[in-house]
Order: sequence, then structure tokens, then C-alpha cells
Amino acid sequence: MSVRIELDMPEGAFSALRATPRQFAHELRLAAAVKWYEAELVSQSKAAEIAGVSRSEFIDALVRYGVPVMQITPEQLEDEVRRG
Repeated sequence: MSVRIELDMPEGAFSALRATPRQFAHELRLAAAVKWYEAELVSQSKAAEIAGVSRSEFIDALVRYGVPVMQITPEQLEDEVRRG
């Protein structure tokens, strides 16, 4: 199930990204999902779902946006490995 959301955007917004309204909407969803993932509000899989892309495509977007793919510190990783 999906919910349709309507946004009013100034026409100049599309030209800023040199995108069609459809491309702009896709990039807007992706940017929101990346930001929410970066803020640790959603998981990678949930963010990919929000963005409407596969998890692999979402990881590619994280790299493009300069957001770390892993949200774990070296210390947390070490603790997890110890707990096995």
C-alpha cells in the first residue's frame, strides 16, 4: 500500500537540478531517506523503501552523498565481535 503526497514546488526548483518533475520527486525522496538514515531515524532497508530503490541502489546513493554506509563505531563493532 502506498500513500500519495502532493507538494507545491516553485517551477525554478526543477531547473536547479536540471530535472523533470518526476526526476525531481525521485531525488527528493532519495535525499530525505539519506538524511533520515544519516540521522539514525531509519534503517538502511527502511530508507531504501522510502526512497523507492533497492538496498544496493540506496548504498550507492549514500556513497554519492558522502554518508557513511555503516552506522557503527569501531568500538561497537569490536563489542559485537566479542559477543559473537
